[in-house]
Amino acid sequence: MSMFAIRRETPFDIAPREALLDEVMGEARFTKTAARLRENRLPAEGLSFVARASRRLIGAVQLWDISAGPGRPAILLGPLAVACDRRNRGVGTALVRHALDEARRRGHGLVLLVGDAPYYGRFGFSSERTQALWLPGPYERHRLLALELAAGALDGARGLVHATGRSAPTPDLPALVAGALADGGPGSRPHRNSALLAPRAA
Repeated sequence: MSMFAIRRETPFDIAPREALLDEVMGEARFTKTAARLRENRLPAEGLSFVARASRRLIGAVQLWDISAGPGRPAILLGPLAVACDRRNRGVGTALVRHALDEARRRGHGLVLLVGDAPYYGRFGFSSERTQALWLPGPYERHRLLALELAAGALDGARGLVHATGRSAPTPDLPALVAGALADGGPGSRPHRNSALLAPRAA
């Protein structure tokens, strides 16, 4: 069994996390409806995690503040990504369990995601009670899954799921251009907002 450690994401993890997301999903990760709920937002406070094996980042998961209909706070799980050569070794499962445990500890009561029920069902996610909710764009209804971290958190939930999280800071474009020129030109493109989709999720 491969050894890895899970910890909260730090600023030093952002670039390798984005590289991992590009490797796993490519540009398609920005086109899914779930990405609209993360666009130009910051993840929920303290709920971004990475898995590392030695010095290499091999997995990542984030959760985002949303509303599951009017006046019903929730969090959105995703993206979940695992390096292709580390699949089926428990990394994704460990990341999800760690993230859910921390979300529960921080007082969150409801988690939504868009993904495969056979995979996420092991954690207690189900589509049985999400039929009165909808997302801001096209999606497969049976893939909108929910998990109550607090009993009754989903009771009566209905309406549009929308983002409620902190807005991401606006980039200082002149400073970025000046920095790229000072480094000898645009050798690599800047990473976009971390809106990647899980290997089994939208």
